[in-house]
Amino acid sequence: MNTLTIKIPSSLQISEFDLVMTLVTKLYEEGKLSSGQAAEMAGISKRTFIELLGKYNVSVFSYSADELKEDLKNA
Repeated sequence: MNTLTIKIPSSLQISEFDLVMTLVTKLYEEGKLSSGQAAEMAGISKRTFIELLGKYNVSVFSYSADELKEDLKNA
């Protein structure tokens, strides 16, 4: 896994967690990350990631049927 450093202005009052979640939920929504990958990047469990999606205005159902089947198989 690569590391990325982002400089943000101190006037932007956002926690590091919220910044990471904003990024990973967007990548998840665009289908570039699975829920498991996004959760791993955020440092949380997959279940917690799925539970938090609504807070970031992202639907849990934005992934494909194949991904759903894979998630159910792994549950």
